[in-house]
Amino acid sequence: MSIDVRPARSVADMRTMVGPKRADANVCWCLSYRIPAKQNRELVGPLRGEFVAELCRQPVAPGVFAYDGDEVVGWAAVAPRADTSFARSTKIPHIDDIDVWAIWCIRVRPGHRGQGISHALLEGAVTFARDQGAPAVEGYPVDNRGAKVDLTMAYVGTKNLFVKAGFAQAAETSSVLAGFPRVLMRRDLS
Repeated sequence: MSIDVRPARSVADMRTMVGPKRADANVCWCLSYRIPAKQNRELVGPLRGEFVAELCRQPVAPGVFAYDGDEVVGWAAVAPRADTSFARSTKIPHIDDIDVWAIWCIRVRPGHRGQGISHALLEGAVTFARDQGAPAVEGYPVDNRGAKVDLTMAYVGTKNLFVKAGFAQAAETSSVLAGFPRVLMRRDLS
């Protein structure tokens, strides 16, 4: 299998990866960290998909997709931290004033897991951020110490995934997800 990672431009592929099963649902589309909480609550039903369609038309894509041939098999959200809710987080610290980019969601479609796609997605997100001029990238995965992570909460990644991609732990956080502490992982791109 040859995985190709490229900027997320297809609304149909975005729907496949992070869209809800019902068009009127008020969930996901990978918006909870991308936009302020108030806006996230106000975007209901089809408005969420319309907002994401607009994101896909922006000069800088909202993330990257992984493809196996023509089939979308993965998604990673990546954007400047300043443009996300991490810019205002009280649980995930800012360690300096560098204009870092954040990677906060890595999803692989069922039936395609366990094939290294999350590794390709993470590296593709790093490359995408570097191509946009990012001096560094951060992720906020769980430090599960090898324990199984519930699939509904695995989207943040694991510390080990980020270590294998050349990230180093830069800080502890006070954030906990699925019972595991989250850590701030950083990779310098300069």
